[in-house]
Amino acid sequence: MGLHAIRMPDIGEGIAEAEIAEWLVQPGDVLREDDPMVAVMTDKATVEIPSPVTGTVVWQAGTPGTMIAVGAELIRLQVDGAGNVAGEAPVVGAEVGAQADEPRPPQPEPRPDPAPRPEPRPEPPRPAPHTAPPTANASPLRPEGQKPTAAPSVRARAREAGVDLRLVRGSGPAGRISHQDLDAFIASGGLPAPSGPRPDDRIEEIPVIGLRRRIAERMEAANRVPQITIVEELDATALEDLRTRMNARLQGGAAGLRLNPLPFIARAIIRAVQDQPMLNAHYDAAAGLIRRFGAVHLGIAAQTPQGLMVPVVRHAEALDLRGLAAEIARLGAAAKDGQARRDELSGSTITITSLGPLGAIATTPILNVPEVAIVGVNRLAVRPFWNGTAFEPRKMMNLSCSFDHRVVDGWDAAVFVARLKELLETPALIFVEG
Repeated sequence: MGLHAIRMPDIGEGIAEAEIAEWLVQPGDVLREDDPMVAVMTDKATVEIPSPVTGTVVWQAGTPGTMIAVGAELIRLQVDGAGNVAGEAPVVGAEVGAQADEPRPPQPEPRPDPAPRPEPRPEPPRPAPHTAPPTANASPLRPEGQKPTAAPSVRARAREAGVDLRLVRGSGPAGRISHQDLDAFIASGGLPAPSGPRPDDRIEEIPVIGLRRRIAERMEAANRVPQITIVEELDATALEDLRTRMNARLQGGAAGLRLNPLPFIARAIIRAVQDQPMLNAHYDAAAGLIRRFGAVHLGIAAQTPQGLMVPVVRHAEALDLRGLAAEIARLGAAAKDGQARRDELSGSTITITSLGPLGAIATTPILNVPEVAIVGVNRLAVRPFWNGTAFEPRKMMNLSCSFDHRVVDGWDAAVFVARLKELLETPALIFVEG
C-alpha cells in the first residue's frame, strides 16, 4: 500500500488557480479511476475533476471556498502499490485540510493493565422503537426517472437509511446532493416543517464562495467604472404583432421553437453596432487600449440555480432570427443545468440582460466588464399612448442601456439607443440588409 498525491490540473485558458466549490468524496471513500472527486470553480465555469487512479481518500487540501493553485496538491489516496508520495500514510478520516505528513506528538508509554474486573451481565436487548422511514409521506422533488446527482458514498448511505434521493434537495452545483444535505433530510424526518408562524431568532452566516464570490468580484470591478445609463420608451406593438405571426407559421416547422422578444432585440443590437462599432468593444485600462471587435459575441445574462451567468452566442452576426432563437435557448438551458462549457461562458463583446415578465419599468444594468455597453430589457406592458388625436392602448416597453463613459460619450450613447428604438418600432428594418 502507498500514497498517491493528485495535484490541481491545468484546466486551460490561462487559469492560475481555482476555488474548491464542493468535495464529491469524503475521507474513507473509495474512488475508482475516472470517478469525479471535486468540483472546482474558475472565472469561467464549474468543472468536476476526475480521479486518475483507484484508491481510498485519506486527505483533502481544504474546504469549499479554498483557493488552490494549479500544480498544488489537491487530494491523497491510499492505493495498491508504491504510490508517488514517500512517508507514512495519514489516518483515514483525518480532518479535511490537515497535512498528511505532519509530525505527530510522542505517545506516552503504555501503563500495565489493572487487574481485570468481573464483567457486568449484559442486559437483555430492548426492542427498538418503530420509526417510519424519512420518505414515508414525502413527494419527490424530481420527476420519475430523473436521476439525482450525488457521490457514490452519499448514494450508499441513502440506501442504508432507506432514503429516496429524489426527495432530497441538493445544495451543490446543478443540485448535487452532499452528505450535509442527506444528514439534514434524515434529521428532519424527510417531512416538510410544520406550518404556522413561530419566532425565528437564527442568524446564519453564509460564506461568500464559488459563483457568488465571482459575481461579487465582478460587481466591485464594475463599480470602479464611470457608467452612464439611458432609459428610452418604445412602442413594441408592431414587433409583437410580427412575432405572433411568425410563431403561428413556425408551428408547422421547427419543433418546439417559439420566438420570444430576445432574438429580435439581438438582431437590432447587431444592426446598431454595425453603425457604431465602438460599442462592440472592450476597454483595457491597464494597457490603455480599446479592443474593437468585428464579430458580435453576444452575452445573454441568465439567472441560474447557481447564480447569475452570461452564456455567449458566438458570431451572432452570422445567425438569422431562428438561429439566434435556437442558440439563446440552448445556451440558457445548458447554463441552468450546469452543463455549459467554459468557452460558452466567456468572451462576450456586448450583453443583453432581461428580467422578462418580472422586469421593472426601468433598471440600471451593470456593465459586464471589460465590455463598454449593455442593453437592459424591461417589462412589456399595455399603456395609453397619445396618437395626436386620442389615447389608444399600445404595447410599450422601456430599454435601459448602460455605457462605459470612458469610451462612450453621452451623444454616442443616445444615438445608439435611438437606433435601437427605430429598429424595434419598425421591425421590418431588422431584416433589411446593408
